[in-house]
Amino acid sequence: MSYLKTILLTLCLTSSGFALANDSIEIAKELAVFKPYLGTWQADFKVEPGKPPIQDVSVWERALNGKAIRTSHSINEGVYGGESMIFWDSKEQSIVFYYFTTAGFYTKGTMNVLSPTKFVAYETVTGSKEGITKVRSTSEYKDDKFIVLTSYLKKGEWTKPEERIYIRSEKEVKFK
Repeated sequence: MSYLKTILLTLCLTSSGFALANDSIEIAKELAVFKPYLGTWQADFKVEPGKPPIQDVSVWERALNGKAIRTSHSINEGVYGGESMIFWDSKEQSIVFYYFTTAGFYTKGTMNVLSPTKFVAYETVTGSKEGITKVRSTSEYKDDKFIVLTSYLKKGEWTKPEERIYIRSEKEVKFK
């Protein structure tokens, strides 16, 4: 029983230590919505029975002295991945980002903050071989996880939103 108590205490201290460290990180006030997202995350995608599992590992970190947020992610240990830079564009008066992928396409987008822990992203896709031209996603941080709903404009039609739930992780982003 004491072993179980030790594990629980360790988890509590680790979690609260991360929260304290996260609170002391300085980032631009326009990027404050991303503060709870900083760290490493993973999501196991919903797949049809009999299909191979799909796991996304993502890292969100402060960049450029807090003037930007850098994200990187990899699916199934590097089968696919991407990196983005999110920053406040003072000329546009908007949060702007670029996302570059291992599949050879990239996106440019803007984000609108909906609440202190929720935002929506709109992306224009360049170079997609699948016919995707736009992406719309909403992310919300809640109960130490974040939920993402994503739709794609593919061949002129919006797809049904896909939900992904990200939880804290110790895994690493890997590229092949």
